[in-house]
Amino acid sequence: MEDFMFRGLMGGVGVAMVTGPVGCFIVWRKMAYFGNSMSHTALLGVAIGFAFGVDLRLGILISCIGLALILLMLQSRKTLSTDTLLGILAHTALSVGIIAVSVLETLRVDLMGYLFGDILAVGPLDLWWIYLGGAAALGTLAWLWRGLLAVTVNEELASAEGIPTFAVKLVFMLLIAFIIAIAMKLIGILLITSMLIIPAAAARRFSKTPEQMAALAALAGTVSVLAGLWVSVAWNAPAGPCIVVVAAALFLFSHTWEMLTGR
Repeated sequence: MEDFMFRGLMGGVGVAMVTGPVGCFIVWRKMAYFGNSMSHTALLGVAIGFAFGVDLRLGILISCIGLALILLMLQSRKTLSTDTLLGILAHTALSVGIIAVSVLETLRVDLMGYLFGDILAVGPLDLWWIYLGGAAALGTLAWLWRGLLAVTVNEELASAEGIPTFAVKLVFMLLIAFIIAIAMKLIGILLITSMLIIPAAAARRFSKTPEQMAALAALAGTVSVLAGLWVSVAWNAPAGPCIVVVAAALFLFSHTWEMLTGR
């Protein structure tokens, strides 16, 4: 196996192991649009990174954290629905990011690479980011698990039990931002949300407990990466979209299985 293929494989598996469990909470909390908004905001982070000469991951993290904080502040005023706020913030950030990338005179950016990713261009440093960052993300999720699960089931009851619901939601939003920052190079801005949502949705139909669903979501994401890379090489097609299509096929299989078995 070529080195670039091996690195792409290892990077994809590392991302899948993190996005699966975190994606379960996105599915349970019906936050798919929030994840999509976060990923759109990432392009503004790319522009920030290039403009100030900092690591692009840091720029993406800053922009996504900014979106989360602004959203929480506006939500507290309850003047507009969350979906409306997300639509305004995400598309504004995406538009500003595109304009910024376009007008920076000394910058030539391959937008397609950032929009759809390039998993086969993963380098050794990227793998360090993915695995160390992924371990930190999973550790944070494990620490947050019981509180976040309680908030997901019934936020008012969780608050009555003394769980700091605002802090739990904020940390979870920041966790999503962090994952998008470390995974964007592999899957791309437009497709990263699919790795958070589709494997978790596919695993839901075969799971009886939250922990089981998290494990199966990680497995579904890993299978999607392995099969997607194989399809990409066999058909000479972009790797990111191939991974997403395989994940969608797994979801379709799980949905069909449920209809046929009645489970």
